[in-house]
Amino acid sequence: MLEYVYATPVASAIFVITLLTSLLAFSNPQVYEELILAPYRVYRKEKLYTLFTSGLIHKDWQHLFFNMLSYYFFAFNLERIIGHWQFAVLYLVSLALSDLPTVMRHREDFWYRTLGASGAISAVVFSFIMFDPMTKMMILPLPIPIPAILFGVLYLVYCVYAGRQQADTINHDAHFYGALNGVIITIILYPDVVPYFLGKLGLR
Repeated sequence: MLEYVYATPVASAIFVITLLTSLLAFSNPQVYEELILAPYRVYRKEKLYTLFTSGLIHKDWQHLFFNMLSYYFFAFNLERIIGHWQFAVLYLVSLALSDLPTVMRHREDFWYRTLGASGAISAVVFSFIMFDPMTKMMILPLPIPIPAILFGVLYLVYCVYAGRQQADTINHDAHFYGALNGVIITIILYPDVVPYFLGKLGLR
């Protein structure tokens, strides 16, 4: 475990902080309310920091487990590939940008609240896919491993569907916008990743 911490200090710090903050918010309604994103307020330039802090809390254990499991599979490997400050930029920028469409969509809804690290984690997943789209992943309940790029497509299809059916505080739309941010930021940081990605797919 110490090897992970030394090799990937940014991903490790985000992992631990998100876990601890989520656990604290589960048992402390005041912390939960202070950190959650309310588009009505953010649109009016109040509590702008919640664009970031809402990514440190989760709705329940299942939400936290799914996000942190996805983060664990991709984040540590990605930081090794792109570097420490690059990973920090990718994660933090995507965390905020992926929430902006939701802010605009619900800017007049006083009671709407949303939370979760979904946007930033989607950015991490799709950034990693740009570097290794054909790596095999075992996703339950599928009986066989599938390429990471196929996982990404299925992930987005689910997110779009869940976003349309949304009846909870989980920001499903952030998955899609986070994925888009992840690809764009990765290309900005490493323009050569595009031909590399196409080569991995056998298209170049």
